[in-house]
Amino acid sequence: MTLTPQPSRFNEEITLRRLEVLLVFIETGNLARTAERLETSAVSVHRALHGLEEGTRCALFRHEGRNLLPTDAAHVLADVARDLLMRLERGIGETRQAAGFGADTIRIGSLYSLTSRAVPAIFFGLRQRLPSLNTELVLGSNADLVQKLHQGAIDAAVMGIPESTLGIEHEPLFEDDIFFAAPVDSVYATMESVDLGACQDVNFVSLSDGFVTQNAFVEAFKVADFSPKVVMKTGDIFSLMNLVGGGVGCTLLPGRIRSVLPHEVRLIPLQRKYLVRQSIALTFLKSRERDPNLLALLAVCRTVKGAMQ
Repeated sequence: MTLTPQPSRFNEEITLRRLEVLLVFIETGNLARTAERLETSAVSVHRALHGLEEGTRCALFRHEGRNLLPTDAAHVLADVARDLLMRLERGIGETRQAAGFGADTIRIGSLYSLTSRAVPAIFFGLRQRLPSLNTELVLGSNADLVQKLHQGAIDAAVMGIPESTLGIEHEPLFEDDIFFAAPVDSVYATMESVDLGACQDVNFVSLSDGFVTQNAFVEAFKVADFSPKVVMKTGDIFSLMNLVGGGVGCTLLPGRIRSVLPHEVRLIPLQRKYLVRQSIALTFLKSRERDPNLLALLAVCRTVKGAMQ
């Protein structure tokens, strides 16, 4: 069945701007004051009011000398316009809130490894800047957080810069080196640096795929030119540290977790040729870059960068 397009129910002479002009004119009762309030000319105001008469096909004003006075019909239209503009403003607010713009809650994603220093510094700064804004923390891998960004499940994420940045903006926060992590009683704990290429017989534990630290793990072993013997994988970095401390295996960890490292684990620098760095950034969708909550979050991140590592 073919649907025939229906003509517009409203004359194109009736616009939101002209209805706004009508409301201001009825309030001020004067063309000049209306023009001043709306930062336009009296001629433009007169043209807008005349356009409403054309659109409604009835007289809305009458002349008494030099004065232009609204009729009863103009007051009826003004009441309708006032209600319409209020509903529209409320609807736009609800629309923006549904999209996460200017909402009373901001949802921030984070890697587990950033919850010891970076995330608390950001949340504290955001609370000082916007005390009435509620914050929610969502934890996950880099891959999880990128997916949640695109789905609208979170508003921004503190994470490693993703490989694909299509439609994504990021504010760099800090660089972090990757270290060799071993039990405190292992032969590696007293070394100045570790030759990763000489670790072919070592048992390793690692994170699951999708974590930025796991990507660094894979990259470092590409340089070492062998596939490590991974005896166990886990889904969060704190469990990974405990596996190392329990003697299950060694791993590679970012330096930022040093402050929460178990006493049974030591971080040892890798030899220079195996050095891998992570770039940590605040990441958000480009389409959200003008959201006032995100602008506040960006300002906070730029202020507290030094306290994040």
